[in-house]
Amino acid sequence: HLIKSARYELPTIHTYQVGQLYSVAETSKNETGGGEGVEVLKNEPYEKDGEKGQYTHKIYHLHSMRCSLETDLVLMYCSSFLPQNEYMKDNFLIKIETWHKPDMGDQDNVHGLDPEQWKKTEVVYIDIADKTQVDAKDYKPEEDPAIFKSEKTGRGPLGPNWKKELPSNTNSPHMCAYKLVTVNFKWWGVQNKIENFIQKQEKRLFTKFHRQLFCLIDKWIGLTMEDIRRIEEETQKELDEMRVKDPVKGSSASED
Repeated sequence: HLIKSARYELPTIHTYQVGQLYSVAETSKNETGGGEGVEVLKNEPYEKDGEKGQYTHKIYHLHSMRCSLETDLVLMYCSSFLPQNEYMKDNFLIKIETWHKPDMGDQDNVHGLDPEQWKKTEVVYIDIADKTQVDAKDYKPEEDPAIFKSEKTGRGPLGPNWKKELPSNTNSPHMCAYKLVTVNFKWWGVQNKIENFIQKQEKRLFTKFHRQLFCLIDKWIGLTMEDIRRIEEETQKELDEMRVKDPVKGSSASED
């Protein structure tokens, strides 16, 4: 299996949960249509043993997604060999674990992997303001943190040295989303190709998402969790309709 640790530094922290949930709702709509997209089965807060968080159960419908590899197997993977598929069972796993820390991505092994696993884990640093880290087909000026300036908070545009400047400015909160992505695709002859492809797509989606999250700040700043829950309920109904009625859009459409 292939494990990568991606680090996304962000110039926000106190309202990150609200921003994240709002952005998830918005980006889900951007990726839903033509029979594809997100179906939300459950989305609710949880608390267990003193730990608080959000439990979400979603199904991603990817029946016609065009992939960049030139084999029919990739299309088979997209449409059939999803994690819930009975055929592959434990031979196909995508696991994403996230820690949010009030730093700039300078902690090692925050997920507590054993030394041997950590030695094999590739660490990937992502700069959300770096245009070169975005696929050309995904680039949108309105989603570029290097251009965007928030009218409500005054944050942005993010210059080339923004990550160095933030920690020294006590009025500029910052944080890092540490994402550990584990991909296991046990199929002799194509395992490495598929695992690398999936990791590339996860990086692409996460990078797009965090750029969008920052550029949507004027829409979610000031919202309460009650506002978010109402938006999520409305979005869930919209997604069910959009998946049936709307054309293919977002990442799937851009692959054509």
